[in-house]
Amino acid sequence: MISYNYLCFLTLIKKEIFRFLKVGIQTIIGPAISSLLFLAVFSLALGRSVNSINGIDLPYFIAPGLIMMTMLQNSFANSASSIGQSKFQGNIVDILMAPLNNLELTLGYIIGSVCRGVICGLFTTLGVLIFIPLQIYSFSALIFFTLTGCIMMGTLGTIVGIWADKWDQQQGITNFIVLPLTFLSGTFYSISRLPDFWQTVSSVNPFFYNIDGFRYAFTGRSDSSLISGSIFLIILNIMLIMICYLMFKKGYKIKF
Repeated sequence: MISYNYLCFLTLIKKEIFRFLKVGIQTIIGPAISSLLFLAVFSLALGRSVNSINGIDLPYFIAPGLIMMTMLQNSFANSASSIGQSKFQGNIVDILMAPLNNLELTLGYIIGSVCRGVICGLFTTLGVLIFIPLQIYSFSALIFFTLTGCIMMGTLGTIVGIWADKWDQQQGITNFIVLPLTFLSGTFYSISRLPDFWQTVSSVNPFFYNIDGFRYAFTGRSDSSLISGSIFLIILNIMLIMICYLMFKKGYKIKF
């Protein structure tokens, strides 16, 4: 027999998934089309002057980064907007009154974000495959970096959703932190071409390790050590999950 707590946990995940599926054109189709436009623009703009990067044809280099970028941004947006909307509308009390412990609340929002990120990634991949016949080199790297990336951003989105008191604060994090980090993560270029200083900066950017590892899953080549990047992402995810859990436990800005 399913316990009541377990049923509530599944209901929270179901709510998070149905929330973005109801507006799928905006939350799934829209990001996929945006990524395809990026792919088209950069391929057309750079195709004649830059044929390949690190021995990889330009479209094959850019495409995996765009897929991962789409997953990262949408995983973040899902939990951040969900919690933010509940706070600003005053109905987050419905979630807090449910028989869910702090770990279940944390995991529920994270899993919902991972689902949105993965679905957006699948739709973007399907769109990319129409133009570029990508082939998978490493299934283990594909699964690992997909999950670490979506979990990282889903947790970060949850933290920002709890912290933000208004939409402007959420948009500020998105515009001044999330977007710059994704665009400066090697999506459209190899960090090996950067000056030493900017290579050092990239080495502490978690978005870079996700995109580099995800690109490796398709091309078999990477700009960094996959082992070091994996350890970095695992430690970072554990820290973010702990922070998220503690925020729910203390009721930070959600319990008055």
